[in-house]
Amino acid sequence: MKLTKSQNSNNNNEKIMINRILLKIGVLAAITMLATTTLQAQREMKTINDNWEFRKPMDEKWESVNLPHTFNQDAYKQRNYYQGEGLYRRTLVLPDIVKGRRYYLKVDAASKAAAVSVNGNKAGCHAGGYTAFTMDITNYIQKENTIEITVDNSRKDITPISADFTFWGGIYRDVWLISTPEQHFNMTNMGSDGIFINASITNKKNGVLKVRSEVSNDALKATTLEVKNAIYSPEGELLQTINRKLKLKAGETRTVECISDDIQNPSLWTPETPSLYLIKTTLTDLKTGKLLDEKIHKTGFRWFAFDGNKGFSLNGKPYKLRGFNRHQDQAPVGVALDDEAHRRDIALMKELGCNFIRISHYPQDDTVLEMCDELGLLAWEEIPIINIVPDTPGYDDNCEQNLREMIRQHYNHPSVIAWGYMNEILLTTPAVDKPEWPACKERTVALAQRLETVLKEEDPSRVSVMAFNMTNLYNEIGLNLEDVVGWNLYHGWYVGELKDFNAWCKDQHRRYPNQPIIISEWGAGSDKRLHTTNGRAFDFSIEYQQTYIEHYLPFIEETKWISGCAYWNFIDFNVAARQESMPRVNNKGVAYNNRTLKDVAYYFKALWRKDVPILRIASQDWDTRVGETNKPQAIKIYSNMPEVELFVNGQSVGSQKIFNCHTIFNVLLPKGESTILVQGVNNGKTVQDAMKICFQPFPNIAAGDELAINVGSNCFYTSDISSLTWLPDQPYTSGNWGYIDGEEHSTTSEIHNTVDGPLYQTWREGNFAYKIDAPQGDYEIELLMADVTKPATQLANLLGKSSGEKHSGETYFNISICGKQVETNFSPVDYGHYRTAFKRRYIVQNNDNCITINLNTIKGKAFLAGIKVRRL
Repeated sequence: MKLTKSQNSNNNNEKIMINRILLKIGVLAAITMLATTTLQAQREMKTINDNWEFRKPMDEKWESVNLPHTFNQDAYKQRNYYQGEGLYRRTLVLPDIVKGRRYYLKVDAASKAAAVSVNGNKAGCHAGGYTAFTMDITNYIQKENTIEITVDNSRKDITPISADFTFWGGIYRDVWLISTPEQHFNMTNMGSDGIFINASITNKKNGVLKVRSEVSNDALKATTLEVKNAIYSPEGELLQTINRKLKLKAGETRTVECISDDIQNPSLWTPETPSLYLIKTTLTDLKTGKLLDEKIHKTGFRWFAFDGNKGFSLNGKPYKLRGFNRHQDQAPVGVALDDEAHRRDIALMKELGCNFIRISHYPQDDTVLEMCDELGLLAWEEIPIINIVPDTPGYDDNCEQNLREMIRQHYNHPSVIAWGYMNEILLTTPAVDKPEWPACKERTVALAQRLETVLKEEDPSRVSVMAFNMTNLYNEIGLNLEDVVGWNLYHGWYVGELKDFNAWCKDQHRRYPNQPIIISEWGAGSDKRLHTTNGRAFDFSIEYQQTYIEHYLPFIEETKWISGCAYWNFIDFNVAARQESMPRVNNKGVAYNNRTLKDVAYYFKALWRKDVPILRIASQDWDTRVGETNKPQAIKIYSNMPEVELFVNGQSVGSQKIFNCHTIFNVLLPKGESTILVQGVNNGKTVQDAMKICFQPFPNIAAGDELAINVGSNCFYTSDISSLTWLPDQPYTSGNWGYIDGEEHSTTSEIHNTVDGPLYQTWREGNFAYKIDAPQGDYEIELLMADVTKPATQLANLLGKSSGEKHSGETYFNISICGKQVETNFSPVDYGHYRTAFKRRYIVQNNDNCITINLNTIKGKAFLAGIKVRRL
């Protein structure tokens, strides 16, 4: 049986599908560009992302950069990344300045605040790091220009002020130079384009389009104009044209509303059939007949509802929301991504079977929502008010401004069904018995009420939503004032057990049966270096993440009053302040940060995709194994087919039924590389997936193998650097190796001066010993440890997980190997090096066919994190 054709069949099919999707979007974009070529004489737009210079205030020299750009590459290396000002400048030479035209600078995003000057003149300021802003620079522009933009990601009056993600500083989206005639659609309405479209359904049979256009006359005299809206079907057929005339005084901006006739039996927009109608809105001078301005939008007809007892419905039918949260960063460029990277992410989600996305925790690039419209993902978008509402002057006003900006800028996207404005807002508030609590509660509820009013004023056609974390206090103090409650639940990870998730949801529904809910976050971390056959919370094994997801998702799918879910997160994303097994990474993603899918992504795909057969050997993340020769290895399969058959090196090991979209084969693997192939039958056609697994028996010390023990851990750990696999800890049995006495402990604190942090984050402590049965001879023994008697400060988002770490304080102990004391009154801290990797090798003689390692406490509790043994 050959592997060539089938080994990467699933991956190849996915790449082909995603490329087709992206090609389709490219064709649509080309059509839109062709339709707007006539704009060159009216509105002119171009990016000016090239040839900028950047420096920080303390730097002497400018560096050449292109936009998008972030000045926080340091967030990949350290917790305390730079937060402060960044200075950008560029020279812009124009061929001509046309009298009677207006010139604007649009910045799609600059974090968190920006101040713009043109030729030394202050053009304006903007507060908010995730929404666009447009500034009229007509009075300052000339043929040769110096544009300067100062950004600041440290402002405490602009949200977010604390959160479980990095506040990337910089101009990290596009910058545009836009020129229009003196009469044009409003350019200064909070970063929007001044045109707002509503597509509504009447009698569930006919559609009506309402287009509100804001028109500005910047000339010094009155003018008479005509606004025309041409409506095209998804197939490109012109359906209607709606005209409105208006007279504008000099300097006046006015809103014109156009309402279409009934569009009979419109094609409905759904994630399965994302039918989009095109509206071309033009502005013409009635006196001269000259086309002045033109904008093109797409919209879709759909209606939806959230119900506390029935869940979510779309176009009158029950519909389960299935999706992910999405952060936007990717190493090594942070959030300074090109449009095609955003498009790729949405295409990947769609390929996994998503019909929903929570755009967390901030408005993202326009490209994201354009792709949601085109491919079919319902969207929840939010502003980043997170953890606590501070008592800071101007903060509330900036929050309101950001909410209005988000809604106006993304109003026309049919994919958007919900606007959000707070996430886990009680996470870091004072305890309810503290004197600071009443004032904090009052300002939090007051801001929520204010934003709820603003949201409904801006857009009553969508629902409001807020994400709560695991406390009923949100309901008790009146924060359940929004239309839909999102619950961020992590039972079986940060708190409790997996079954507690089910109980929590049922209890909430019992207490508040009419309150619509969605599971807005749930997730478990995973590190490709860590594997186990006995997963548990916070071991960061690939296998426990799979177990966690396999528990949560069926309950969500099968519970009708849960509207759906957004798994946390689509990718492993950067959090400079995170520690854990992968410092500066929240590794709960179903894809690695480079967008390579983890095995568990195919569980979602198997459960959510019914249109195509899904088959995946879920061992791609564990393709190199160490184990007992006569002990079976677990090979997990994800599939939506009823039964699959497994082959090892061409020999069938049998067929098994699929339950909950997975099954596990337990098979004996020979030493070395084996070909694993799985196949199933779908509609009479054979579907296959294949991979290679390299299996090595447990080390044989007598034969010269290195024995490496991951002390205090239930996991195999394979080093990225050496490829050495460290074995899970075990109690001693005769003829083998293991510990005698001691207690297991672990930490979430980052361990410094090593790339193998997880080895040092688990340990055994107390008065204990290790026995390793081995032939007589000379040996090299390496001991690993890190003193965490002073654990590092952790993010509040760990929900007290690290507070359970118990430490004995200052510690000294003796170490003996094979009866010889090698360390006396010893501490690895070595003058204050806490949480720092320590390893030391010793050459010893084994005369008893057994290597013994004894640790005896003098003060505190002795500890040990790793042992490596090599016969000389």
